[in-house]
Amino acid sequence: MMRGPRLVLLGKQGAGKGTQALRLSEHYGTAHLSTGDLFRAAARAGTQAGLSAQRYMDVGELVPDEIVIGVVEELFADTKLVERGFVLDGFPRTLHQAEELDRVLGATPLDLVVNLDVPTEIALVRLAGRRVCEDCGTTYHVDLPPAVPWICDVCGGKVVQRDDDTESAILRRLELYERETLPIIQFYRRQQRLVVVAGNGPGAEVFERLVAAVDTFRELCGEP
Repeated sequence: MMRGPRLVLLGKQGAGKGTQALRLSEHYGTAHLSTGDLFRAAARAGTQAGLSAQRYMDVGELVPDEIVIGVVEELFADTKLVERGFVLDGFPRTLHQAEELDRVLGATPLDLVVNLDVPTEIALVRLAGRRVCEDCGTTYHVDLPPAVPWICDVCGGKVVQRDDDTESAILRRLELYERETLPIIQFYRRQQRLVVVAGNGPGAEVFERLVAAVDTFRELCGEP
């Protein structure tokens, strides 16, 4: 059985990387590993790093690097997961995390890092129009609302605009992302593992670009 690729998907808020990471994992038959899901799963499993992460999330604080890395290290202790392949979404977020991910993976390094690139003005429109269910977290957009106005299709909860989805807050987040991510992009570019894929346009077209980029890279590296 051909193994799936070991991928990291980078992209600023509004790039659509969560949706595309899930689609890539389904396409290649690999695990989709988002940091939020990893924290929650580790906490449910009662691991030391997972419980530590949960304490920070419960009070709305950022989880420190050493705990994030601990959760990821616990995860990749499962060699079958590494061999099967995965799509990492939301990690690494800092250069230190990228270096630690290389250390954790060791002899089974990443195949490819994809930077899903969208212009800031497009990301701003996407995020400013985003609406989220207060109860289950299902995401909508003003252009793609729920069937009943601002009542969640999934659970019936109230669909609202998040406090941090105002234009000024979004611009601050995007500026911070650019500053933090540039060293990561340079790190993977030096390793010749980075490709950039345009994230603008319909989701199906973006997905086709992503698959083409991954498959081309794997062919060039001699993957079956």
